[in-house]
Amino acid sequence: MLIVVGAAMIGVLVEAFAPRRLRHTIQVSIALVGLLAAFLVLVLVSTRSANQGGTLREAVIIDGPALFLQGALLLMSILGVLTMAEKFGGQGADAFTPMGAAIPGSPHEAAALRAGLATSEVFPLTMFAVLGMMLFPAAGDLLTMFVALEVLSLPLYLLSGLARRRRLLSQEASLKYFLLGAFSSAFFLFGAALLYGYAGSIYLSDIAKAINTASGTMEGLLLPGVLFVLIGLLFKVGAVPFHSWTPDVYQGAPTPVTGFMAACTKVAAFGAILRFVYVGVQASRWDWRAGVIAVAALTMVVGSVLSVTQTDVKRLLAYSSIAHAGFILVAVLAFDVTGVTGTMFYLVAYGFMTIAAFAVVAMVRQGGSEASHLSQWAGLGRNHPVVAGVFAFLLLAFAGIPLTSGFAAKYAAFAPAVSFGGRSGVALVIIGVLSSMVTAFVYVRLIVLMYFTEPPAGEPVVAQVASPLSTVAITVGTLVTLVLGVMPSQVLDLAQRSSVFLLR
Repeated sequence: MLIVVGAAMIGVLVEAFAPRRLRHTIQVSIALVGLLAAFLVLVLVSTRSANQGGTLREAVIIDGPALFLQGALLLMSILGVLTMAEKFGGQGADAFTPMGAAIPGSPHEAAALRAGLATSEVFPLTMFAVLGMMLFPAAGDLLTMFVALEVLSLPLYLLSGLARRRRLLSQEASLKYFLLGAFSSAFFLFGAALLYGYAGSIYLSDIAKAINTASGTMEGLLLPGVLFVLIGLLFKVGAVPFHSWTPDVYQGAPTPVTGFMAACTKVAAFGAILRFVYVGVQASRWDWRAGVIAVAALTMVVGSVLSVTQTDVKRLLAYSSIAHAGFILVAVLAFDVTGVTGTMFYLVAYGFMTIAAFAVVAMVRQGGSEASHLSQWAGLGRNHPVVAGVFAFLLLAFAGIPLTSGFAAKYAAFAPAVSFGGRSGVALVIIGVLSSMVTAFVYVRLIVLMYFTEPPAGEPVVAQVASPLSTVAITVGTLVTLVLGVMPSQVLDLAQRSSVFLLR
C-alpha cells in the first residue's frame, strides 16, 4: 500500500512539473511500475507468515483474505490502467476529455482539443483509488474502513465525469454517483457510531467480544448499527435496493473506468463485507441474516430481469453486475470458510472477465463514437470475427457456461450455500440458477445479434485497431477466464489456503 500511495504522489508531482507532451507516457509508466512493484512485494515479502498480523495499532490487519484480495486488486488494476491508457491513434487517452472543467460543447472544450490537452491526472487518481481499495478489505476497525471507503470513492466520482464523448451524460453520472455515495457513506458512519455506542470500541474484534458477552444494557444499538453499516457496504457492490446509481454511472463513465470500477470496487467492497460479517458481527447474524437473504434474492432477480429490457450494452452489463453481486452474496451468507473461498474465487473470475469485456466495448465504434446501442452490434461477427469471438466468449463466461471461469465461480459460490446455508441457502441457489438462465438468454441474444443479424444500412460499425496496451489487457482477461474455467484448482486451492481471517 505504501508503494501504491508513493506512486500516486509522484504522479501528482509529474502532473505539476512535467512537460505536457510527456505527461501521458510518464504517468502510465509510473502507474504500471508502481502496481507491478507492489504486487511483487506482496508476493515475495508480505505473504510470509512472519509479516502477517495487525499494524497501525491493529487498525490494519494483514491476513490471508486481505493478501489474496489485494493481490487480485493489483493485477486487475494493471489491466485497468492499460485500458485507460489506450489512445486509438490520438494524442491523449482516447476515453477522457481533454479538459474536465470545460462545459460540453463550449469554446473552452474546442480550444482544449486544438491545444492537444489531456487529462493525464486520471492515472494518479486511479492509484489513489487503488490505495483505498487495498485498505478496505484489510481494515481492522470501522474508522479505518470508513477512511478506505472515502479514499476509493472520491477519485471514482471524478473519473466518472471525465468521458470524452457524451459529456453531459458523463457529468450526470458523476453527480449521481457523488450524491448517492455521500448518502450511503452517511449510513455507514451512523452505523459505526451506533456500534461504538454498543461495544465502546470501533475495532471489529472488540465488537465481536461485546456481542459474545452481551450485558443487555445497549442491545438496542446493535441491530440498527449492523444494518446501517451493511447499507453503506452493499451500496458499493450495487445490491438491490441500493443499486439505482449503477446503470447510470456505468453508462456515463468512460468505458475503461467503468471496467476498472466494476471489477475492482466489487473486490474491495466484498472483502470489507466479509471482514465485517465474519470477524465483527457473525455472532449476531441470526438477527439480521434474513434481511441480507432478502437483499441477495432481490439483487439476483432484479439484476437478471431488468437486463432483458436494456438496449445499451453498458447498461446491460451494469444490470449483469447487479445480478453477479447477488450471486456473490449467496456465498457470503453460507457463513463457513468455504463461503469465503467461493466469494474470493468468484471475485477474481468476475473481475478479469469484466475488464476485458469493457475493453472490447471501448473498441467498437460507429462514426467515431462508441457503438453503445445493441442494434449497432448487428453483423459485427462478419466484419470483425476475432473481436466478436472474444466478446462472445466473455458473454458466455458471464452466463456461467462450462469451460469458462463463470461456471467454476458459480459452483464455488453456490456449493457452500447448499452445504451450510440450510433451507434459505438452497432457496437462494435455486433463485440464482433461475436468474442465471435469464441472463444467459440476454447474452445469447447479443451473440446472435453479432453473428446472425444483418447490419443496419448506413455507416458501418468498426472495431478500432487497439494498441498493445489494450490488446494485452483483453488477452490476459480472456486467457484468465479460459484457464480458470478449464483448470480452476490452483486458484481455488490458493483461495482456500487464504480464507481464514486473523482474529485479534
